[in-house]
Amino acid sequence: MTATTDTRSEALEVLRALVGRDDADFHDGQFEAVQALVDDRRRALVVQRTGWGKSAVYFVSTLLLRRRGAGPTVLVSPLLALMRDQIVAAARAGVRAVKIDSTNAHEWNDVLAQLDADEVDVLLVSPERLNNPAFRDEQLPQLVARIGLLVVDEAHCISDWGHDFRPDYRRLRDLIARMPDGVPVLATTATANSRVVADVAEQLDAGSASGEGVDAGSPGVLTIRGPLARASLRLGVLRLPNSPSRLAWLISHLGDLPGSGIIYALTVAAANDTARLLRERGHDVRAYTGQTDTDEREESEALLKDNRVKALVATSALGMGFDKPDLGFVVHLGAPSSPVSYYQQVGRAGRATESADVLLLPGAEDRDIWHYFATASMPDRDRAERVLSALSQAGGPLSTPALEAIVDIRRTPLELLLKVLDVDGAVDRVRGGWIASGRPWTYDEERYRRIAAERVAEQQHMIEYEETDRCRMEFLQRSLDDDTAAPCGRCDNCAGPWFPTEIAATAEDAATAALDRVGVPIEPRRQWPTGADRLGVAVKGRIPADEQASEGRALARLTDLGWGGAMRDLFAAGADDQPVPQNVLAACVRVLADWTWENRPVAVVAVPSRSKPQLVDSLARGIADIGRLPYLGPLDLVDGGPTGQPGGNSAFRVAGVWNRFSAGGLDVPAGPVLLVDDRVDSGWTLTVAARELRRAGASAVLPFVLALRG
Repeated sequence: MTATTDTRSEALEVLRALVGRDDADFHDGQFEAVQALVDDRRRALVVQRTGWGKSAVYFVSTLLLRRRGAGPTVLVSPLLALMRDQIVAAARAGVRAVKIDSTNAHEWNDVLAQLDADEVDVLLVSPERLNNPAFRDEQLPQLVARIGLLVVDEAHCISDWGHDFRPDYRRLRDLIARMPDGVPVLATTATANSRVVADVAEQLDAGSASGEGVDAGSPGVLTIRGPLARASLRLGVLRLPNSPSRLAWLISHLGDLPGSGIIYALTVAAANDTARLLRERGHDVRAYTGQTDTDEREESEALLKDNRVKALVATSALGMGFDKPDLGFVVHLGAPSSPVSYYQQVGRAGRATESADVLLLPGAEDRDIWHYFATASMPDRDRAERVLSALSQAGGPLSTPALEAIVDIRRTPLELLLKVLDVDGAVDRVRGGWIASGRPWTYDEERYRRIAAERVAEQQHMIEYEETDRCRMEFLQRSLDDDTAAPCGRCDNCAGPWFPTEIAATAEDAATAALDRVGVPIEPRRQWPTGADRLGVAVKGRIPADEQASEGRALARLTDLGWGGAMRDLFAAGADDQPVPQNVLAACVRVLADWTWENRPVAVVAVPSRSKPQLVDSLARGIADIGRLPYLGPLDLVDGGPTGQPGGNSAFRVAGVWNRFSAGGLDVPAGPVLLVDDRVDSGWTLTVAARELRRAGASAVLPFVLALRG
């Protein structure tokens, strides 16, 4: 190293301005990283615990490099929405930081003008932005030519072995390889085991003068890795028998937890339901999920930071990048799928306090939820080949909506698959949409099998964390290959349970009642899907009012904490078809009793089911008997009934059920009809079946199902 005393003095001055304290000093490893970037222009990987100060490294380095004539820093991060505090802190130190992302499109022209005028020190971009055609083809080449420092935040995402599957991160290797000689590169993460560290270090070395294939200890990449122990955290696991008891514990003891904090839930429905119950029982909490409006999320973050709410009940949407140094506790209502994810989330707590409480309340449904999310993001060979075939035959760019109308894949998984194919070089994103690149491509089955196997292993490690009788902090450290791991002396296994286990009877009653709530609205479809006419369905635009279904009801969502569990059992893979259980039928009757329809239905009709005929028929008959309504039977199947499988896009779902039902064999009355099915996925089966009943004379069709997807 060739750093001088002057460099350290200058860096310390910037650090103190950044954190707003005249007595601040560098943590172990911080200045070493700054020194490597500023004086030696090296490539560095920093693996340090949450709260160590990784952002200080790149902001201090940026200002020092700029003073030495370097161009702006490009910071690639998936956390732009959560980096407001860092941007404010950077401005305090004189670092001019701006961002380009989906939330500030109205400011992009101003940002680009500032870049052209060399008035920007740090440009923050998301990994997805790197493949936006305009940015990639017009702005990025100019930036690369004069870039002063490249920073890759949450760098574990680069690696196949990282716990997040973000295809856009994989193209960063190509960007790193394009860096001009002498441009330093910094990668940072708090969650990387040895395998991820070696993988990321190898990719950081791409295109560097030190050669290819070097390991984490090579001269090409400096790895600064610190101990991951968090002395302030007091870890614990409380295993309770069911969802009502876990919620009852929260009702009883949330007020006893120190300060304000975060309650993590595994699904959006669980976060919303838990927040509602806690508010009803007098706790000042808010829900925070990926479906929460952006302005509301920002307001909720501010309330938590100012200790004006006791907790945010959040999904993983409130994760990496959220900074509240005095966060007093983190409670998990259900376990994340790996110790790595868990370490990352609990790392939000106790960053600037002597003590913070961390408690895990695992649930029996955790494994089902892990399996769903683990499989949802993995690319599928058949789908990939359908996309490539469609693009090859298109003769020009296809937009994502246009491609969706050709291949039988829903929008979200289609977008993810296109990113994977793009990173693999099989497709290119251009103005106007997507094209097949013509480059050879094969499905990397071994790679995806390896990733899937690693995820299964991580899930098992999480179970082992829950069940271990050894130090919990030591377990987490060893999961991240931290060789400094040692017993913490504070967790429930080291020092005995620190948390109360009793539950107030009134709280248990309240939780049971809350989870026993039934009834979820089913919004009717109003518009035919784009592209249905290309599949032989001669409809487009708005569905005529006299052919629409009315708003319907489901007993529960499959992801609900309460009745969702019973629904998951009924619809589990391999579950036998059976008559509707009596407790489920009774719950359905409660939904119907609470349904404030304009006119009571005069008859019941079933959607014919090939997978659950007993379940649907017995449900429809049971409702008809209890309601003293005539049961007209199921709609007739035409030409064998619906074609296709659940899970595809809307145009194909409509085509799969179009003209496959008939009400011709039923004596449909001129009044409202209750239409019964087992569950609703896309909603198109109910929409087309309702249309048949409306055309047969029903004045209204009221859909009713047991389960609503998600």
